[in-house]
Amino acid sequence: MNDTELLELLGSSPQEGLAAVIGKYSAYVYKIAYNRLVGVCAKEDIEEAVSDIFMKLYTSVSEKGAEPRSVCAYLSVIAQRHCTDVLRRQKANGQHISLDEIENIIPDEEVTADSGRIMQALKRLGEPDTEIFVRRYYLGQPVRQIALEMNMKTDTLNKRLSRGLKKLRKILEEEGL
Repeated sequence: MNDTELLELLGSSPQEGLAAVIGKYSAYVYKIAYNRLVGVCAKEDIEEAVSDIFMKLYTSVSEKGAEPRSVCAYLSVIAQRHCTDVLRRQKANGQHISLDEIENIIPDEEVTADSGRIMQALKRLGEPDTEIFVRRYYLGQPVRQIALEMNMKTDTLNKRLSRGLKKLRKILEEEGL
């Protein structure tokens, strides 16, 4: 069954359409969730995330009337966003995510030689700057939330980000990036 047929089935009979989508794309969605969450979440949590991703697709199509052009692409976007939300919740619950775990979370297709060098440059900033950068620019946490969780003033955190960007730029220039 191709995407056009899946979309028609999702429109006419959402439950049957969802069953067909799960049958066709469950391994694909699991791979995305596994690549993003391995080392941070337990296997059961990853499986729950996969179920949540399919439920978001179902809700989006059946209740909100979304009309994606491609089921595969739409699932990919939902999966990546959901996994990012899971990571943010893990961090908000006080579970520490180390920089080494972050390197493992980045999907293989996104890893390049340059991104590996950038991660190494981030490590050279030292703590707490490395954690601040990961929280702000990878996990997308707001400055206020980071400051609150790290027991810092917002102004102090902003200053660390500003100075850290200068240091990071210098490190990257030294390495030829």
